[in-house]
Amino acid sequence: MTTNIKNLFKLKSIPIETTKEESPQPEIDPNAESPEESRKRTYHESGYRDSSRNNGNHTTLFICLDAVYSKFQNEEKEMVEKQQKLKESYVNEQKNRETEIKALTVSLETKEEQLTNKNIEIEDHQNTIESLKAEINDLPRNPEKYNVKATKGASTKFWIGAILLVPISLYLLTFYISTSYSAFFKSFDAKSTVIQSVLDAQAFSKAWNEGAIEGAFVTLIPSVFLGLGFLIHMFGENKTRLNYIKLALLFIVTFIFDAILAYEIESKLYELNKTFESPPFDLKIAFTKNQFWGIIFAGFIVYIIWGLVFDFVMKEHREKDKIKNEQEIRQKNVLFLLEKINALKKEIEEILANIGTTKELIIKTRGRIEELQNIIDGVIIPTKDYKLYASEYVQGWVTFIAERIAVSKAEKQTMIDSCIDIYSTNLEEVGANSDNQNLVYLSAL
Repeated sequence: MTTNIKNLFKLKSIPIETTKEESPQPEIDPNAESPEESRKRTYHESGYRDSSRNNGNHTTLFICLDAVYSKFQNEEKEMVEKQQKLKESYVNEQKNRETEIKALTVSLETKEEQLTNKNIEIEDHQNTIESLKAEINDLPRNPEKYNVKATKGASTKFWIGAILLVPISLYLLTFYISTSYSAFFKSFDAKSTVIQSVLDAQAFSKAWNEGAIEGAFVTLIPSVFLGLGFLIHMFGENKTRLNYIKLALLFIVTFIFDAILAYEIESKLYELNKTFESPPFDLKIAFTKNQFWGIIFAGFIVYIIWGLVFDFVMKEHREKDKIKNEQEIRQKNVLFLLEKINALKKEIEEILANIGTTKELIIKTRGRIEELQNIIDGVIIPTKDYKLYASEYVQGWVTFIAERIAVSKAEKQTMIDSCIDIYSTNLEEVGANSDNQNLVYLSAL
């Protein structure tokens, strides 16, 4: 590097006239020089003159180069057009940054408005959820308030009817198991009472002991009557003439079946107690027996009661289902709104993240605008140009050493090398050897 710098400083011969100040007075034609050449010549002359005043001392050169750099700064500051040209890229960038700030501000306002709307939407959903929960709790007490056509308090009636169905069903099971076994399979004993003959506590076990068919018949026959009771409810749901006819036929069939059971039982009881003068047993005789009608009504009336209670329970259950369905609809709406709230919260998180990023960009851009404004308000120093003029100054300094200092050649070379080192150090300090073309001074010098 020292060799390259040395090559930069090829000594120039300048005509010197001896004056009291011993300053060189080169012959110059002003009309033949460009402003740049004139400026370079001025710096060269200044180097020569300052070197003559300080006998080429390299230590003094270090101080003089600081003064040269200050002078160069002041000269650059005064070059208005040049400064405007150097600052043009910064002015354009500042305009672009200001446009970017406007766009970011609009974007930020839009995002903040979206955030406000999302929060309002969440609040509305939460209020709706609270209202739906209140309706769910109030529906069983006041269904008409919510235009639900259901009987108030249906739940209580339903449970009362359901509880009543249990003992009635058990009664029908016991009665028809016993009477069907007595009517079709049992052998009556003359010593048994009428009640013991009709209602046998061991009818179920005896029927299964006699065979699988007998046991299955006795076990399943009560379900026939329960099924008939269920049909009462089904035919009664749709109040049409055809269903009324079906319902009447159902009652008739059930009555006939109960009459058959009663007839079979009464026939067996009659055979146990008849004499030689007794006429053969027939319907006419059966109609005159109290046991015959007792058996019929003990089953048939209870069967009708079971069917009516079952119909009532199902109707109450339907009323109860209306309320339950309305509650389920509202519960589904609650879940749907909760999902929407969760989705909105995720959107809010994304918006907040975008707002944060946008604010950071705005702060960063505003900071850059301030930097650009400081650059525009300051002075731009073209350090590469300074290197050119500083080299002229040092050349003048070294020229005086070479021409005027009366020392040995070796000592003179040592002085020149020291000056070159000082020059190189000065360039490093002011940044003239860096990749940057310009330096910015934020305050006017």
